[in-house]
Amino acid sequence: MTSEQATAKAAAPAVSKQGRRLPPEVSILLVLIGIALIYEVLGWIFVGQSFLMNQQRLTIIILQVSVIGIIAVGVTQVIITGGIDLSSGSVVGMTAMIAASFAQASTWARPVYPSLTDLPFIVPLIVGLGIGLLAGIVNGALIAQTKIPPFIATLGMMVSARGVAKWYTKGSPVSGLTDQFNFIGTGIWPVVVFLVVAFIFHIALRYTRYGKFTYAIGANVQAARVSGINVERHLIKVYAIAGVLAGLAGIVTAARAQTAQSGMGVTYELDAIAAAVIGGTSLTGGVGRITGTVIGAIILGVMISGFTFLRVDAYYQEIIKGVIIVAAVVVDVYRQKKRKV
Repeated sequence: MTSEQATAKAAAPAVSKQGRRLPPEVSILLVLIGIALIYEVLGWIFVGQSFLMNQQRLTIIILQVSVIGIIAVGVTQVIITGGIDLSSGSVVGMTAMIAASFAQASTWARPVYPSLTDLPFIVPLIVGLGIGLLAGIVNGALIAQTKIPPFIATLGMMVSARGVAKWYTKGSPVSGLTDQFNFIGTGIWPVVVFLVVAFIFHIALRYTRYGKFTYAIGANVQAARVSGINVERHLIKVYAIAGVLAGLAGIVTAARAQTAQSGMGVTYELDAIAAAVIGGTSLTGGVGRITGTVIGAIILGVMISGFTFLRVDAYYQEIIKGVIIVAAVVVDVYRQKKRKV
């Protein structure tokens, strides 16, 4: 048996049975349509307005989903390997602060680096992606080389990255950003970035060796290792990509707000994980698709917007969101048990 054949066999549990059914995205899409229609009916009953026929509301939903979606694309790949990433929200805050400090205009009274103002957009972009990459590599190395559970390793990064974000400017926001930097956060550009990222990694997971290795590790790590896959190196690669995407989300977030604050990205990691799980990614590893994550992110955005539309108290919104996340995990567990029968 060749290495490629063994790899395909290792990944088989994650894909073989799905091929005999309709794509899981179909059922997830039906859930999205059902939720939207429920909000439409409730809107006319309790608010006297249409939920779906408000263009401004739908635009806001898509823009809000875009940042979470970028993170969720990376988190999905981590979960497929059987891991978890709790640090992405904090990495968003850290990269937003550091990248924004290299995107300040000379007209701002108190720039972080007075001699480094009016820099081309490419500079803060590279800095932000580099910081995200470094955080991801640290996560991956801790997990792959020291065998620390992903939960603990990324929890440590979550706390550390948030601390760096606060320490970097002693808690002060970074403002006075250049128009060139802010441009990526205007109009539909955050959505464009999200869709391009989703498309790239959809192709990578479905049609490249990177994707086969990712599914194989999540399906059966021992079989993947026996088949010749360098599991440790690949895990570092997956977590590095998740870090880069969290860094990109931090850049987009700062550009949208036209300022950076250390509190940016709080709970984003939970929303990203929820989007992935709602979209059909299994927390046990080996199962998941980027298309499902995209729909899951939209479902999450529609639900949050619907709560606001129906004037549901913010405290209740958090409670309901928690229930939805737990329910999605319960459904995933049931689905996995049914798949093994």
